[in-house]
Amino acid sequence: MRSGPPARLVVLVSGSGTNLQVLLDACADPAFGAEVVAVGADRAGTRGVQRAAERGVPTFEAVVRDYASRDEWDAALTAMCREHAPDLIVSAGFLKLVGPAFLAEYGGRYVNTHNALLPAFPGMHGPRDALAYGVKVTGATLHFVDAGVDTGPIIAQVTVPVLDDDTEETLTERIKEAERQQLVDYVGRLVRDGWTVEGRKVRIGMAETTDTRRPIRRALVSVYDKTGLAELVAALHDAGVEIVSTGSTAGQIAAAGVPVTAVEELTGFPECLDGRVKTLHPKVHAGLLADLRKESHAEQLAELGVAPFDLLVSNLYPFTQTVASGATPDECVEQIDIGGPAMVRAAAKNFPSVAVVTSPADYAFVTGALADGGLTLKERRSLAARAFTMIAEYDIAVANWFAVQEDPADGWPAFAGIGAVKQAVLRYGENPHQPAALYADPAAPAGLAQATQLHGKEMSYNNYVDADAAWRSAHDFTEPCVAIIKHANPCGIAVGTDAADAHRKAHACDPVSAFGGVIAVNRPVDLVLAEQIKEIFTEVVVAPAFDEDALGVLTAKKNIRLLKAPAYGPAAAEYRQVGGGLLVQMRDRVDAPGDDPAAWKLVAGEPLGDADLADLVFAWRSLRSVKSNAILLASGGASVGVGMGQVNRVDSCRLAVSRAGERAVGSVAASDAFFPFADGPEVLFAAGVKAVVQPGGSVRDNEVIEAATKAGVTMYLTGTRHFFH
Repeated sequence: MRSGPPARLVVLVSGSGTNLQVLLDACADPAFGAEVVAVGADRAGTRGVQRAAERGVPTFEAVVRDYASRDEWDAALTAMCREHAPDLIVSAGFLKLVGPAFLAEYGGRYVNTHNALLPAFPGMHGPRDALAYGVKVTGATLHFVDAGVDTGPIIAQVTVPVLDDDTEETLTERIKEAERQQLVDYVGRLVRDGWTVEGRKVRIGMAETTDTRRPIRRALVSVYDKTGLAELVAALHDAGVEIVSTGSTAGQIAAAGVPVTAVEELTGFPECLDGRVKTLHPKVHAGLLADLRKESHAEQLAELGVAPFDLLVSNLYPFTQTVASGATPDECVEQIDIGGPAMVRAAAKNFPSVAVVTSPADYAFVTGALADGGLTLKERRSLAARAFTMIAEYDIAVANWFAVQEDPADGWPAFAGIGAVKQAVLRYGENPHQPAALYADPAAPAGLAQATQLHGKEMSYNNYVDADAAWRSAHDFTEPCVAIIKHANPCGIAVGTDAADAHRKAHACDPVSAFGGVIAVNRPVDLVLAEQIKEIFTEVVVAPAFDEDALGVLTAKKNIRLLKAPAYGPAAAEYRQVGGGLLVQMRDRVDAPGDDPAAWKLVAGEPLGDADLADLVFAWRSLRSVKSNAILLASGGASVGVGMGQVNRVDSCRLAVSRAGERAVGSVAASDAFFPFADGPEVLFAAGVKAVVQPGGSVRDNEVIEAATKAGVTMYLTGTRHFFH
């Protein structure tokens, strides 16, 4: 009998949803033991989806014509169901045949109701076919779905007599009445009592349910990281668990005074090849892989003299740490674990019978479960998911390392793997109708995804996008720098004698746009800076640290978000998703040969003095943060006008000049790419800009240079471009 939280049902519909309605009504009674957590449809605007929405149940639609192939639709439907972690999926008049991907994940957990007594009259027209054949009894069948049409194992059937005066419509309606009652009765029994499927036979009440606790009687413990090991094995021993272990792990367990059986005693085979072979043996893996729900597996174990394991505790050799330490290739290869991943995969695959623990962080959970009588199926499934995640991260790290070791001639490895781990579910994406989440890449240098939020409402998707842009912009400089970002573009960037000075100058660039912006500073936030920020509506402040008195000032504003970010260390490469794949490029760090002002070529006007040249260098570095086409005007170590995101460069010049106003007079300007015509620079010259730096490379460079010379404006060419899209 089920206890604990209700089972999670996903219901699939195609039409009015009358079968869905009886399930929704039944789930309103806590004793039913289930809740409908989502409703999906194969077409838009069904009444069934409306019924779900009226009850506040999440919905989704997977319309076949929206996908390039039936296989893509099947994969999408599978993913949509997966998001809701169903214990059981119910077809309530769902008129599409699911495919291999769906059945691979939900076979044995997907039920359908059919309006005939199968195996008679499968397909779309059960009542009509029954009448045509002249049967005296028909009915409804509840069955698990397989790859055929109404051919899966039968759960239950209910009979309905065929009357002499029945039409297809009258017979259909009487079958529906019986069908609905059967659906409610047997879905309830399935979720409350569990089930097993052996061949074509379905037995209810014979299976372990998601919250039945399976006791731990025998454990295999083999770990590299010994953190918490002594406490764990002591708790296992106190609970009467037999412990089998390997090598140094067994030595530490014995040293702790806990009885332990060496794996060699179990296998009758010694550890060999410098420890490379310890657990790769049938007596280990049969004990991990035996599905104890199957009598045949239990019988084979008995015949082989193998005892099953209920728990595996294992973590892996520190491959990534070894690589990071600068070890030799041979030393790195030696830290590629073989036996550990093999055991973890085996136990995780067999989670109905075995619990697998791969992190010391989960030891307390396991010892707590011992006192409760063991681990539930749901808990074992959760541990298995974590185990496969760990294995995936490990394999990606090894594959990435080997790909780099190949030293490809084009400089790009043949494989680039990313193992992203969910950090948080966000309120929504760029817009409220877009779900969103934050994932972190454990293999990448720490960044905004690992920042600690010290204060304020939860971060949104847009907050993260802008905060990351601001954090990167502020770290384009070694001097104290503040970047104020909105919609991923700078409202102002400045360097100063300290962070507060930089903030004053950055804010002055465009105070109107800075309202509601995101501020990043590459120095700790002190009291002076905090007092300045508190006067301005700001969404996010990200910094390496906050002084205590600064926190006192800023936390008085309840809506501002304060992020303490890890030390800045960006990954060398950056990724952008495109349909069907990823674009990868090396990050623009403003460190190309042409970014060194000593390499700039003076092509018009007089050389600049130190102060003006410093402003031009500042403008050039700041420009990296501005979306193309980009023009940035600067003066006194601060931006004074920014023109960004225009589809022609002359409009960007006009926008920068407009934003700068009178401050354009005597300022310097930078352009992220060459000027195709002289019209853009002429806008700058007319506004009073006295110097321009740009990459050059236009077929009309001579015209642009001539215009600068005529205007008496200094112009430098860098030979380096900084497009930013």
